[in-house]
Amino acid sequence: MKLVVGLGNPGAKYAGTRHNIGFDILDHSAQDLGFSFDQSKFKGVYGTYIHKGEKILFLKPLTYMNLSGESVAPLMKYFQIPLEDLVVVYDDLDLPAGKIRLRQKGSAGGHNGIKSLISHLGTNEFNRIRVGIDRPQSGTQIVHYVLGGYRSEEKEAIQDSIIQSSKAIEAWFDKPFLEVMNAFN
Repeated sequence: MKLVVGLGNPGAKYAGTRHNIGFDILDHSAQDLGFSFDQSKFKGVYGTYIHKGEKILFLKPLTYMNLSGESVAPLMKYFQIPLEDLVVVYDDLDLPAGKIRLRQKGSAGGHNGIKSLISHLGTNEFNRIRVGIDRPQSGTQIVHYVLGGYRSEEKEAIQDSIIQSSKAIEAWFDKPFLEVMNAFN
């Protein structure tokens, strides 16, 4: 069994914001693969996709970004999912809008959702797909920026990153993450 986690914030107020790109990517995967988020447990909603007989869970924590670990860790424990079978998808201020970067471990880099995951999982060694949202212009507060919508000139690059991230997730169903990382970075 594998677990794909998309980080974001629940509610219509946050839909389409930079901080919710993890949710947007999981929604794209659900549409592409034909499953729905029809189960609600572990402080989140999740859907199940079966690939060649293997269950793949797609989780959207509903804890708000800063408490994401409160949803992910109990689900992993309940289903006995090892760390190597986890991929977390989230926004990254340090990458240009639309750029994706896959990693197998690393620091939180100031991302509170990742800080929560590291705290609850007890390690920073888990697979990630970082999706670039760029940095705000000088004078714009980070919180307003990440909770804001995309500029018109970013939308095409963001849509491309959603598609590429979904393709990377699907490639991981059949290949080791390191191989997928080498193909998509």
